[in-house]
Amino acid sequence: MYTEVIQDSIFDLIDNDKLRFASTTALTFSTEGQKRFFKQLNDLKSKFVLRPMEISNNPEVIRRMGLITMNTALEADIYGNVNSTHVLGSSMMNGIGGSGDFTRNAKISIFMAPSIAKGGKISAFVPMVTHVDHNEHSVQVMVSEQGLADLRAKSPKERAKLIIEKCVHPSYKDQLKDYFQHAQRVSFALHTPHDLKQAFAMHIRLQETGSMHRDHQQAKPTSKDTEEAAERIDETANK
Repeated sequence: MYTEVIQDSIFDLIDNDKLRFASTTALTFSTEGQKRFFKQLNDLKSKFVLRPMEISNNPEVIRRMGLITMNTALEADIYGNVNSTHVLGSSMMNGIGGSGDFTRNAKISIFMAPSIAKGGKISAFVPMVTHVDHNEHSVQVMVSEQGLADLRAKSPKERAKLIIEKCVHPSYKDQLKDYFQHAQRVSFALHTPHDLKQAFAMHIRLQETGSMHRDHQQAKPTSKDTEEAAERIDETANK
């Protein structure tokens, strides 16, 4: 493994003999992970090498090794644009880190996200992301627990169909299919169809009702709805 940051999930790979060695810049274990690391330090020290970020994240090194890179998306839109950092486009949940270095210089760049959060009230896949960290030209493969969408050499409309079919949770498939079909009827142009009046409808619904799903009971917004919705999303993202 060649990466910038190693976390607790590394232990599962080691325990199952799926990983022999890892190169990283930082070890960011949880409290339990730290206890295990220091307890088994004599055994584990032969499995890690720490390199400065100037080497680990160096675009030329990443490109020369032909890495298959995997990064996490906070949300992705149906055309393959990825938001890795901002909740509702305005509240920073985390920094971008080295994901840009690894994504743009990879042989194959993969982004992963659970299809839903907060018991289905939030979909990781939306018509248009509220913030773009990685655009559709850099995102080659999208993965959720529902499946894998290989976006390479696909047109925008082909990417949309694949992401909806392969990655979106069943409870949101019809909603996103309806948006995509509607956008093709009303869009200014058809290369990347969008209805700008409806592109952020799911995010607005989340702010107003606490859910992105169109079947969620509408509640009359109050002055505190936006702040409370942001707090709920932050709590979900940190779980």
